[in-house]
Formats: sequence, structure tokens, C-alpha cells
Amino acid sequence: MKTDDFDFDFPSDLIAKWPAPRGQSRLVVVRRRDRPSFFPPSPDDAMPPASPCAGWGSIQDLKQWLNPGDALVLNDTQVLRARLRGTDSMGRPVEALLLKPAIDPECELAFGQCLWEALVKPGKRFRPGDMLRFSRLEPSTSSSWLQGEVQGIREDGVRVLRLGVSPEELFPRLEKVGDIPLPPYIDRPTQPEDEERYQSVFAREPGSVAAPTASLHFTASMLAELRELGIQTITVTLHVGAGTFKPVATEEVEAHTMHRETYTLGLEQAERMNEVRARGGRLIAVGTTAARVLETCATGEGGRLQPGSGETELFVLPGYHWKAVDGLITNFHWPRSTLFMLVCSLVGTDHAKAVYGEAIERGYRLFSYGDAMLIG
Repeated sequence: MKTDDFDFDFPSDLIAKWPAPRGQSRLVVVRRRDRPSFFPPSPDDAMPPASPCAGWGSIQDLKQWLNPGDALVLNDTQVLRARLRGTDSMGRPVEALLLKPAIDPECELAFGQCLWEALVKPGKRFRPGDMLRFSRLEPSTSSSWLQGEVQGIREDGVRVLRLGVSPEELFPRLEKVGDIPLPPYIDRPTQPEDEERYQSVFAREPGSVAAPTASLHFTASMLAELRELGIQTITVTLHVGAGTFKPVATEEVEAHTMHRETYTLGLEQAERMNEVRARGGRLIAVGTTAARVLETCATGEGGRLQPGSGETELFVLPGYHWKAVDGLITNFHWPRSTLFMLVCSLVGTDHAKAVYGEAIERGYRLFSYGDAMLIG
């Protein structure tokens, strides 16, 4: 497949630079190519059977499209304050984005030391042994700054930093020192409201450097109402890495190297999901991250989910056979991205482009802080 096949145009003013109030995003409901009767047409905004769209409305309408016995699968990862700003030993400004814990066979760690991979700017300046000091404000106490030492350089230019805290101390220290790392296309400084809005209401497990953005649409009251209607919520964890923004730069899609992300599916959660499907309910993944966990763990007979944890590099393209995900709630994704390709695998590339085209005509807001799509 050609990467150009997944390109489309959009007006830049539809990139959502600011979040809508939580629970007030717009929603389009889209039929899967292989299950055209999964969602019946909306009585309020019926679409012809040939259309990939079943209806247009609000995220508050979600309950109209789900049935008692269905389950929403939520990614409970928490976004770290992973963007750090500070100075080097000569007082020059430096910025770093922590990516994930590093395993460096050439570096022996003493007990309690903390080693992380990071993108550092200006990257070419810093070599092993260089010292960095990060702080949000002029430091007055040792708890308001974080020291890092460059330990090594990966082939892709990623720096390995030895941080001056223990692994247990790192996340609390980042709360004082770091900032929420907004996606590059939002292109503005982080504001206080982002600290709340770029985090889901069910975030529990710290580890992501980007939000699972479909999760941002839900309020606690929406989830409570869905549970009262007999729709379960079940959590998985996938820590979103910066690779989620990595563009597909190869001419052939299959030549792209998919990024790896850490996931966990617990035993209790896997059993609950298998019970949902055994009773005829549907698993609705909230976000492509939750979908990746389900499909990675659907190794049993008939797509039965097996608990586990590790790293997934699952790359979903048109032609992929979905095993466990019955429906997907997702945002609108960047052209030529692996996330848009995943959507195309469910809807069909031509239909996906048609849906995006109509959504753009209707003024739907795009990308991380944008509007939502329900596919099923």
C-alpha cells in the first residue's frame, strides 16, 4: 500500500487548539465495512444504507448507540508532566521530553538510580557526561528542581539521562518540575486548564507522554449514567509514547517501523471482557490505544482475550482481521498517520475519507482536542 493513499486535505483552522468543555464534543457514528448492521440508523438523522455514516450528533448521544450488556474498554494511563525546561552547566537553555525508562546494558545502575530515554533540544549540543538542571521556577528547595546527566546517545539521537532521583521519587518530582506535553500541532504554550483537560477522568497509571485522546470526551457523570443503563466500563493500560506522532515517511506503508508501547491487561479485566462477548455484548474500545491492547491480547480461540503485559508494536492496516474489538470510539487523526490507517481498516479507506470530508464540511474539530467518532 502507498502512504499517499491515506492523504487528505483539511483547513488548518479546524485543528482544535483548545479543548471543548468535557462532555460537549460532537460525534459522528460510522458503520464498519464488515458489519453494516452493527448500528441501526439514527431515527433523528437517518442515513441511507449506502452511507458509511449512521448519524451525527453529540457525545452525549452515545447511550443511544450502546446496548445493555456492552462494555466500554478504557485506557487508564496517566499523562506525565514529561516536558522539562532548564539549563545546562553553562546556563544555556535546554528542553527535554522524557519518553520511557531506559535499559542500557553499557550503564551499570546503582540501587535506586533512575535512567530514562529523552528527546533533548538542542540535541546535538549534549554529549555523555553533560549535566542538565530542570526547574519550572527559580529553585529554592531541592524538591523544586531535577538534575539529569547525559549517559548515552541512541542511534536515532535520543539521549539517555540519569536522573537525580530514585524511580519512586520521579513521578512526584515531575508534578513539581515538569509540564504537560501537548502535541506539536497544538503549537501553543501549556496553560493551567491543560493540566486537567489533557487527562482523562479515569487516569490512574502514570506513564504516558501523550493522552489517549478519545478518553478526554468523558465526564464521570456520563460514565455513571452508562453504568446505570447496564453498560460496563473495564480498564486496560497502554502508556502512549511520542511515537504516536511519528509520521509515516516511507513510500510503502509496510516499510514503516511501528513504534512500541507498554501495555497491561489484568486477569480480572480479561475475564470480564470474555464474559461480555460470551453473553452477546460488544466490546467498544475507547481509543486506538485500548484497541491495540485488545487486539494484542486476543490470542485465544475465537479472539478470546488472554491477560498479559509487555510491549506491543501492532500495526493495523486495511485488510487486518479484527478479533476482539467490536466498536471503536476515536478522534479524527492526522493524514498519513498510523492512526488514520487503523480507522481505514475498519471503515474502508474511501469511506473513511468520505466521512472525514463531510465532517470537515460540518466544521468538526480535528485531532487531540477535537470531536469524536464512533465506529461499529
